[in-house]
Amino acid sequence: MWTVCVLLLCAVHVRAEHFLHEAENPLGYCQGEHECHSHDDKTANHRTYSQTSNVTINTSHSLERFKVSCQKLIEAFPVDEVDGNYVRTVKNCVFSRSLPTPLKAPVTLAAVSKSVIEDILDLDIGVTQTDAFLQYISGAQLIPGSIPLAHRYGGHQFGYWSGQLGDGRAHLLGQYTNRKGEIWELQIKGSGKTPYSRAGDGRAVVRSSVREFLCSEAMQALGIATSRATSLVVSDESVWRDQFYDGNVRKERGAVVVRLARSWFRIGSLEVLTRGGELDLLRKLLNFIIENNFPAIATEDPDKYLVFYSTVVKETAHLIAQWMAVGFAHGVCNTDNFSLLSITIDYGPFGFLESYDPNFVPNTSDDEGRYSIGAQANVGLFNMEKLLESLHPVLTPSQQQQAAVVLKGYAGLYQMRFHQLFKAKLGLLGEEEEDGNLIAFLLKMMEDTGSDFTMTFRQLSEASVQQLHRGGFTQETWALHDLSSHKQFSDWSRMYLLRLGRQEGDDDEDRRQWMKSVNPMYVLRNWMAESATRKAETNDFSEVVLLYDVLGNPFLAQDAAEENGYAARPPLWARRLKVSCSS
Repeated sequence: MWTVCVLLLCAVHVRAEHFLHEAENPLGYCQGEHECHSHDDKTANHRTYSQTSNVTINTSHSLERFKVSCQKLIEAFPVDEVDGNYVRTVKNCVFSRSLPTPLKAPVTLAAVSKSVIEDILDLDIGVTQTDAFLQYISGAQLIPGSIPLAHRYGGHQFGYWSGQLGDGRAHLLGQYTNRKGEIWELQIKGSGKTPYSRAGDGRAVVRSSVREFLCSEAMQALGIATSRATSLVVSDESVWRDQFYDGNVRKERGAVVVRLARSWFRIGSLEVLTRGGELDLLRKLLNFIIENNFPAIATEDPDKYLVFYSTVVKETAHLIAQWMAVGFAHGVCNTDNFSLLSITIDYGPFGFLESYDPNFVPNTSDDEGRYSIGAQANVGLFNMEKLLESLHPVLTPSQQQQAAVVLKGYAGLYQMRFHQLFKAKLGLLGEEEEDGNLIAFLLKMMEDTGSDFTMTFRQLSEASVQQLHRGGFTQETWALHDLSSHKQFSDWSRMYLLRLGRQEGDDDEDRRQWMKSVNPMYVLRNWMAESATRKAETNDFSEVVLLYDVLGNPFLAQDAAEENGYAARPPLWARRLKVSCSS
C-alpha cells in the first residue's frame, strides 16, 4: 500500500548482511580520523594552535622537501598557446597556464585538516605553523614544482548547454604522489581570475569557503566519496557579492580553500571537446583518465570506452543513493559539477535535510526545483545521458547500442543501492517481500509529520525493542515524538517490530550498534554552518574547529556537540536561512 513508484523510493530485493556488518566503514568508502588545528586569535598572521589528538603519525618529510608536479598533465595534453588570465574562448587544449593572484590584504589561517596534512600529504602537522605554509595555501607563493593550470570544460547547467565554463576561480597547483603511491591533485580555490572566469572576479567568500571546507571532510567521515579539504584561509580583502541576486550587493571577506582529489575531470571535460569537434583530444583525454584512474580497465581493450561508461553509470547511481541515505542535497547537479570518478565535488549551495521533504531545494537560485533532493536520481540519469552523448563519436554502432542498454540499467542500480542502504538504516537483515513497503511507509510518515530525517533514524537506532513496543516518546526523543504523532505510526511500528522479530539470532543490542554505525548523529546543518561563518567573519574560528572535530566522528555522541545543540531540534531562526549559487 505504500509503494511509491519514483526513483526515490522504489524497492528491489538484495541482501544487506555484508553491508550491516561493515561497522567501521558503514557506507562503503574509506574513512579517516578527522582532527584539526586552527588559528583562533584575532590578529591576522599570528598563529595559535590547539591539538585535538595525541595520536602520533610518522610523516615522511617536512615542508622544505614538499614538491608537486604538473609535468604528467602538461606532457599528456596540449596546453593553451595563449598565456595570461584575461577571459577568452579557448580551443584545442585541456588546460591553460594561469598564475594565482595573491590576496592583497592580510590573511589568517582559519583551519587545517590534520588527516589530509599527515595521511595524504605526508607532512608533519607542525609545518602548518610556518609562514611558508601560509604563503603556499593562500596563493602568495607557488609550491616547488608547481606550474599552475586552469582546466577547460563545459557543461549543461540547469538542463541547458552553457558552452565553455572551466576553472573560473581555481588553480590546479600540481600532482602529489604520497608514500602510499596515491596521486592527489592539489587545487587552490578563490585564487583569482583565469581565462575561464567569465564575468567573475576569481575570488571566493568566507561563507562558501567555510561550508566547502567543513562539508568536504564531513562527507569523508560519513563514508561518502568526496574531494578533500586541506586548509581554509580568510583574508581582509573585500569581495563584493549579490548573494541572492536581488540587487543587494554587499561587501564580504575573501577566503581561499586548498582542496584535493584524485582527479578533477568531470563530465563537462569531455562534453566541451565533443561539442567542439576535438575528437583526437577527446580520445587522448579518455585514454589518460582510464589509464590513470580506472586500473581495472585494460588500456588495450577495444571496448574500454564502453567499460568506462558502464563503470561511471554504476558508481554515479551508487553515489547518489549514498547522498540520499544521509539526506544530502548537492544543490547544483550540473554536468560540470559531476566527477568522472564519481566523487562528490564542487560544494556550493548544498544542504542536509532537516524536516523530511522529497521536494527540499537547498539552493534558493533553483526556482524550478530542478535539483531538489528527490530529483537527484533523475538528474543523475540526465547527466549519464549527456555523458553518453559526449562518448558517441568514439563508440562503434554496436558499442553505442550496448551503452544505451547500460543507461537503461541506471534506475535499477540506483534502486538496488537505495534499498540496500535504507534497509541497513533500519537494521533489517535478510530479504523479505515487504521490506520496500516498510521503508516507503516510514518515509511517507516522516513527510506527513515533518519529522527530522537524521534524528528519526538515529533515535530509531537507539531505541530498544521494548521502547518501541511501549511507545510514548517524549521531547527527549523529539524526532520520534514527532513521527509518533502520525495516525498510522502504531501500524508501522507493529510491522517493523514483527520484521525485526523474524531475524534469526539477531540480538537487539547488536542491532542498535549496527544501526548507529550507519545513522549519523551529526550532519552539517545549514544553521550550524551559518553560526560558524558568522564567527569566522570576525576572525573567531572556534566553531569551525569545533564542527570539524564533531563532524569527523558523526556516529559518536560527543559532549561538546550536545552542549551546542547539534543533535537537538534546530533553532527557529534556522528556518529563515537561505543559500544561493553566489559565492
